[in-house]
Amino acid sequence: MTKISGIFAASMSVLNSDLSLNIKKTIDHAEKLIDSGCHGVAIFGSTGQAQLISISEKIKLLNNLSASEYKDKFIIGTGLNSLNETINILKIAISLKFKKFLIMPPAYYKYEDKDAINFYTKIIESVPESEIILYNFEKLCGYKFSVDSITELKKRFPEQIVGVKDSSYNLFEKIRLENFSVLPGSESKLLRGLELGCSGIITATCNVTAQLARKVYDDFILGKEQIYEKKLTDVRNEFERFNLISALHTFKSFEDEIYKNLLPPLKILNNSDEKELMKNLKKLNFQSNSKLAA
Repeated sequence: MTKISGIFAASMSVLNSDLSLNIKKTIDHAEKLIDSGCHGVAIFGSTGQAQLISISEKIKLLNNLSASEYKDKFIIGTGLNSLNETINILKIAISLKFKKFLIMPPAYYKYEDKDAINFYTKIIESVPESEIILYNFEKLCGYKFSVDSITELKKRFPEQIVGVKDSSYNLFEKIRLENFSVLPGSESKLLRGLELGCSGIITATCNVTAQLARKVYDDFILGKEQIYEKKLTDVRNEFERFNLISALHTFKSFEDEIYKNLLPPLKILNNSDEKELMKNLKKLNFQSNSKLAA
């Protein structure tokens, strides 16, 4: 088991005009993020519209993704409420030699720590080869991990529970476990997290900030002066003023109109919000991943 460290993008899914998943462009997008500076990419996280994409399309993408030269750099999300469907897609991914998974507990239902622990226990008992990053995002699923629940899961399954993506931000300043990666879900938490001993980040906006985020990470590791952190945080804050998925797809649509395609109920920004986003990003002298100082 290799500790997960560095800059990881929660990669976007690219859809055709009929709202089917464009397998090739989704994989190309993810690979370009790694070329732009990401240490790896999470496929089918919430940013990738995982909860809205069909299982058959996910399986088809996994089969194609298994041929990527960057195969070992991918973390596979599930985006499924069903325990059995989660287990089944993990088994398929394992058969394709993927090992690392980002799994959020089920949404909608109310439950306690012991119930979340039971959910992951059932998964691990069925797929013991899996290495799981817990996805802590109360805003989306209604449940927030406690330090105690994660500590208990790590104690029970030291080889399978390998980290947490903390998008509720109640953990990254508190939890430190051996052979366990703590990865906040925002660039604005990157430097603070690294200073506290976190392993890096997994974030939506690294779809466009990969080079900036990688520079902040590398400068911290090398003990260099931080000259890009403020810009990185400012850019994150601008995207965060809107629905992140909508804002990212709107921004990327200036490179390729295919990014305008989103599965309902998601949609790109309206004209007013689009103009405001682009105006504010221009003030920050930020254009794309293509140039670090752009």
